[in-house]
This record gives sequence, structure tokens and C-alpha cells, in this order.
Amino acid sequence: MPKSPTKRRPLTRAALSESAWALFREKGFHATTISDIVERAGLTRGAFYSNYRDKEELFLALYDEHTDRLLAGLEAAGAEAAPDSDPVAQLGERIAGRTAEERQWFLVSMEFTLHAARTPAVAEQLAAHEDRLAQGLTNVLAAALDGAGREPSLPADELARLLIALFEGVTAHQVIHGNSSLTKNFTPLLLRTLTTPADSAS
Repeated sequence: MPKSPTKRRPLTRAALSESAWALFREKGFHATTISDIVERAGLTRGAFYSNYRDKEELFLALYDEHTDRLLAGLEAAGAEAAPDSDPVAQLGERIAGRTAEERQWFLVSMEFTLHAARTPAVAEQLAAHEDRLAQGLTNVLAAALDGAGREPSLPADELARLLIALFEGVTAHQVIHGNSSLTKNFTPLLLRTLTTPADSAS
């Protein structure tokens, strides 16, 4: 029996997401067209527009999927942290784009960020999704710091946004220069200044 539209919808969205992500990696966000996406997915333009308003909305769905995977990984890493470890430094290791897939995501997302910077309506949408990432990271940090008996050197929400900005910069540096002394020495040193033992915090 054919699947109903409701049951087909998750499969269609998954096919569009997989196609778009592959094409964004290969060609970039701007060079990829909706026609490219549906052709690779084996779908019609009608199927695309019944799920997404435009290519930007599809990218933001990918952004949320990436956020969910990242936060789940960070939450697991925070839960596994040793009591005497610095959770910010440990979580930083997971954020810094160490894998090829994370570097690919960085390149695609930075291209989209530049697009958003020139398009106020898209920038407003992207900001809302970035806020969701920052809030999720704030929650992960708060739980990890509490478990490790440490206090942030600045409010947890500001620390979360600082970490995101820091590791976007670090990943950009790695893409061009590889693992230089900046990423090997300076970044870990900086991370260690961002928290203190709870009993010494004032």
C-alpha cells in the first residue's frame, strides 16, 4: 500500500537534506540550486516546495540537525568528565573542528553566514538558530561545570557565545594553516583561564 503524504514527509525531508548536504559540500551553498537538490534526491520541485520555502530554510534545518548532534556529543562528553578536569577545555576539544566533517560544516556554514550578512531577513533567521545553539551550549556548560566543581569566570551564557566565536576562529585558522602553535598552545592556555574551582570563586 502506498505511503500517505504524512508518512512520506519524513522520508522526503531526509532525502532533500542528504542531497543538499552532499551538494553544499561539493559545490558550495551559492552554486547549488534547488533543481540540483531535487535531481540528486530523485524528487520533484513540488516535493521541495511542499517541505521548504527556499534553499535558506533547508540550510537552517541542516543547521538545527548539526546543533542537535553537537550538543548531544558535548552533553555526553561533559557527563564523562573526570571530577578534577576542566570541562571547558574538554568541551573545547569537541567544538574545535577536529574532524573532516566538522571542517566541511564550517566551510558551508561560513558561506551561509556571509550570505546572511548581506541579506537582513536571512540574518534574522540565522540569529534565531544561533541563539538556540548558544542556549543549548549554556545548559551543557552549566551542567558540566557543576559536575566538575568549577565556576565560569564570566556568566555561562556569555562563556557559551565566547566559545562559539573562539572555535569558529580556531577552525578558520586550522583550515588555512593546519594545527599551528596557535591551536596547539595558545587555545588550551586560554581555555584554562575561563573557569576556576568553585570554592575559590568570588
